[in-house]
Amino acid sequence: MRLDPVAPGAPVSLSDEAARPAHDHDVDKSALRERLDDLTKKIDRLQEAMFAEGKRALLVVLQGRDTSGKDGTIRNVFGPLDPQGTVMTAFKAPTELELKHDFLWRVHQAAPARGMIGIFNRSHYEDVLVVRVRQLVPESVWRERYEQINRFEQNLVETGTTILKFYLHISRGEQRERLLARLDQPEKFWKFNPGDLEDRKRWDDYTVAGEEMLARTSTKAAPWYVVPADRKPVRDVLVAETVVAALERMDPKYPKPVGDLEAWRRELG
Repeated sequence: MRLDPVAPGAPVSLSDEAARPAHDHDVDKSALRERLDDLTKKIDRLQEAMFAEGKRALLVVLQGRDTSGKDGTIRNVFGPLDPQGTVMTAFKAPTELELKHDFLWRVHQAAPARGMIGIFNRSHYEDVLVVRVRQLVPESVWRERYEQINRFEQNLVETGTTILKFYLHISRGEQRERLLARLDQPEKFWKFNPGDLEDRKRWDDYTVAGEEMLARTSTKAAPWYVVPADRKPVRDVLVAETVVAALERMDPKYPKPVGDLEAWRRELG
């Protein structure tokens, strides 16, 4: 199983069909759980080396409609990692202070330090999605943001951060089932937000905005990956596979000791 990056400028279809993995009926959940366990162990080992090396960072951006599985992906793919080497930032509606700055101000502050894996649960891309669909700013403002985002991400890459951007894509029918589950299961009541229903009414508008966002901001330096997310185990494995491949390309190395190992051993007896 492998995800291919969205080619820069290439058209993207966020159809319901694209939300379902190939060979949907052949999904073996047990095999996927075993595969995910193997992948998270690899991520953990590579993360430890990157943390010890302390020279580069990995930023994982998770975007998607409500109920697309951002929280679940974080829990299942990154939850098993050593917490000292990861940092998760959930971007909510901007505060009064944040609104007094440019839209990337709060995002840059949350970019991972060298040695860290940073995870964005939603991100600066809300400012070309929600802001556009709800008409919170004029088109002349949000349309300029595509290139502003590209330049921002290029700067991060040039200064040592690898960026992976995942759009978790679910179908309209699957979202309905997940929203109903939040109403039917007491332990999920807290996750239901009536505002999600308002955004659901704007489904087609979000589709258009999402397709343009993916085409305009998938770059060689910071590519987008569209994840068919109707099946949660497949979603998690696809994300984990892509993260492992990126970390293996980074090939982090443990630093060599500075000093006389034999002298230290003798001192310890």
